[in-house]
Amino acid sequence: MNKLRISEIFFSLQGETNTVGLPTAFIRLTGCPLRCQYCDTTYAFHGGSWYGLDAILIEIKKYQTNYVTVTGGEPLAQKACIPLLKRLCEEGYSVSLETSGAMDISLVDKRVVKVLDIKTPGSDEVEKNCWENIDKLLQQDQVKFVICHREDYDWAKLIIDQYRLNTRCQILFSPSYQQINPTDLADWIINDQLAVRFQVQLHKLIWGDLPGR
Repeated sequence: MNKLRISEIFFSLQGETNTVGLPTAFIRLTGCPLRCQYCDTTYAFHGGSWYGLDAILIEIKKYQTNYVTVTGGEPLAQKACIPLLKRLCEEGYSVSLETSGAMDISLVDKRVVKVLDIKTPGSDEVEKNCWENIDKLLQQDQVKFVICHREDYDWAKLIIDQYRLNTRCQILFSPSYQQINPTDLADWIINDQLAVRFQVQLHKLIWGDLPGR
């Protein structure tokens, strides 16, 4: 039986991506091989409880939403994440996967929207990027850059050009929480007329650093 170690299953507003603001059920898997300096879910590195797929679906069905996000930690660090994603799709949910980009995404069900977080130098984990994943992206997917400073912004622009990311999928730029002024990032994007979606973490604006939000 496929089982996963899960830190929490909760219901909230989607705080990021192109479904921002929509009521969403979140499944946060335990464990992550990365240690980004700005991580706000360090509590998910360890602990959690074991769930089978049927038990997860029972929890999700408590919420009146068609949107489900599988997040972490790093969800793909657990092999059973792949059958979980497929099962959620088969149940008719609109499913998104938040992944660090350090793990192979080739086995992810094609119905799942992958939100691939390309690690910038400011994350302290840039060397963990699995660049082969870029060729596996679909038009429905999204690439996210968390920007910690101007150097990250300039680096991200180079990556966009090098991999022609604008021809592959939507691109998201997010200011690292309390590390960069969001206005500065917005101004850089406008001044450069950069074809990316600026986003802030809506859940942080509403609830601050409360876990499970």
